Amino acid sequence: MSPGETILRFNKVSFAYGYNKPILDEADFSLRQGSKIALMGQNGAGKSTVFQLSVKALESDSGTVSLNTGVTVAMAKQVISRDLLQLTVREFFQSCFKEKVYNIDPRIDEVLEIVNLVANKDKIIKSFSGGQQARLLLASAIIQNPDLLLLDEPTNNLDKDGIAHLTEFLVDYKKTCIVISHDANFLNAFTHGVLYLDVFTHKIEPYVGNYFDLLKEISARIERENRKNAQLAKKIQENKEKANFFAHKGGQMRLVAKKMRERVEEMEEEKVDVRKEDKTIRPFIIPCQQDIGGEILNITSFSVVKNRKSVQREADISLRKRERLLLTGHNGSGKTTLLESIVSGKAKGAKIAPGVKVGYYRQDFSTLNFEDTVYQSLCSVANDFSEEDFRSLAAGFLITSDLISAKIGSLSEGQKGLVSFARLVMQKPGLLILDEPTNHINFRHLPIIASALNKYEGVMILVSHIPEFVQQIRINWVLDLSK
Repeated sequence: MSPGETILRFNKVSFAYGYNKPILDEADFSLRQGSKIALMGQNGAGKSTVFQLSVKALESDSGTVSLNTGVTVAMAKQVISRDLLQLTVREFFQSCFKEKVYNIDPRIDEVLEIVNLVANKDKIIKSFSGGQQARLLLASAIIQNPDLLLLDEPTNNLDKDGIAHLTEFLVDYKKTCIVISHDANFLNAFTHGVLYLDVFTHKIEPYVGNYFDLLKEISARIERENRKNAQLAKKIQENKEKANFFAHKGGQMRLVAKKMRERVEEMEEEKVDVRKEDKTIRPFIIPCQQDIGGEILNITSFSVVKNRKSVQREADISLRKRERLLLTGHNGSGKTTLLESIVSGKAKGAKIAPGVKVGYYRQDFSTLNFEDTVYQSLCSVANDFSEEDFRSLAAGFLITSDLISAKIGSLSEGQKGLVSFARLVMQKPGLLILDEPTNHINFRHLPIIASALNKYEGVMILVSHIPEFVQQIRINWVLDLSK
């Protein structure tokens, strides 16, 4: 396959999930051999759907998706499918191939080294941490040695070392890849083009350069469109005033007035629709449970994973209202396990004060019932919200009327995250536990979320691998499970 040759082509591709959920409208773009492209857009715009169409897991409603003959494609999804979680590492990698691969172990060793993960091949996938599962997903695509590599939010759950390792791999990668990510700095390290899926027009817009170049181009375009419309508006007003003046003169002047009104109509049609930008969520506050005080959480000991074994360590942490604990550590050190044990009450060395309401944001969204509609999910925690306040709050998190009746399981991962935040606002917890709350979330929303967390009045435990996000939140305690 020669460099620069087109290997994937979307030709006027349209796709919708039913009549009221359009995703693509005559999308047109091509991908050349050796290119590294970012696919970006608002949460729920349909980026993952573009991947599904590319691998023929979905069929377009119209138009064609063409892959060059012999081109192989592998995709790493955002999360490992639930039906694969009970497989061993060896079975998981074997499932990537249609036919049985004999002597697969050396190939597994090779790709695990690429993603910097040491794993027993007989270990069950479910027993790995979120960050380790993210590395397994990436490795499952690489092991297929595809001509086209599709990565859907590959940095989610990865620690700092994991992101650096992945970035280095993609910089050196010789084949073709498309990456979906909301991490602009990560994307800009290796991509040289952007495919932007506009959530309003459902078009895919190709741009040369990185995401910051795209933002400059869009801003310049909006400025040009606004300037053109302002000039036309001024001319339209002048012509209207002249037309009214001549219309009252009678005789031949009425004909002049008529022509001026026709010109006004022409200029109205010349106005351009100014490009709409991605919406951001509205500023919000997570109210704190009112009837609590004193010590809310006490941690005297905790478990960490070291050399694949659980090790007990002592601590002396006492958290009261307005105090925050940052939980850090490399992937697999036991952060999520510790949070789960605190919430469930099974942590031997951690005790939550009686009567304290816990708001828990899980990185896998397993606190949500995927069979519930969004309305049902929010109603289950909206104890004292009026219908008007309920819908206003939902709209603030971009949960619009067309989403409110959708099942949780049908939402994008980013939309599930916004629903989870809306639920926390309605719950009014005294203890807020957040496990990687930036995963899947459009980076435009992150400063608003950070501000809300910084203003929270209760006790908070936070896990996040995004330093820029953490820096916006006042932290009182840091517990590093890697030390």
